[in-house]
Amino acid sequence: MTRKQVDELLAKPAKTITHKEIPLMTDKDTETTTVENIQADDNSKSMQGQTLKEVIRQNATEDDAPLSKKITLKKILGGDILTTTTIRRQIWLFLLIAFFALIYISNRYSCQQDLIEINSLQEKLQDAKYKALSSSSLMTERSRESNVLEMLKDSNDSTLKTPNQPPYIITIPEE
Repeated sequence: MTRKQVDELLAKPAKTITHKEIPLMTDKDTETTTVENIQADDNSKSMQGQTLKEVIRQNATEDDAPLSKKITLKKILGGDILTTTTIRRQIWLFLLIAFFALIYISNRYSCQQDLIEINSLQEKLQDAKYKALSSSSLMTERSRESNVLEMLKDSNDSTLKTPNQPPYIITIPEE
C-alpha cells in the first residue's frame, strides 16, 4: 500500500470490515493481494470485526526483522548494518566522533593558514632587515670624512675648507 492509499483509507469513517476486503502486500514485486488469497494466515482470522484504523495500524507498523548476527560486505554496502539496534543505540557516539573529526579538520586547516601567514611575515621581515642593512651601509659610506670633504669641494657654494693647522684648546680660567 502506498502512503496515499493509507491516507485515503484513514480519511474514510471507521466501519467494520471483513477479512476479504483488506488488501495486503506480498513479498513478490509488491503486488497487492487480498486476505482471501491467504487462507492459511492466522492473522486474517483475527482481523474480522476490527475497524479499518486498527487493521491499518497493525499492518503498517515497521518492526525490525530479525537480522542475522553475521555481518557481510553486502549488508555493509547496502546499508543494512545501519538498521541494527546496536548501531541505533550508539548513534550519539557516532555523532560525537563525527563532531570531533570536524573539529580536528577545521583546527588543522586554521593551523595551516596560520603557518602560511607566519612564513609570509618572516619573508617580509627578512626583506625589511636587508633594506635596513643596505640603507645603514649607504649612510655610513656617505658620512665618512673623505666623502664629506669631496662633496664640499664639488659644491662651490660652501665656505668650509679643510683646516691646515691642528685644532687648539682654549682654556678659560675659573673664577
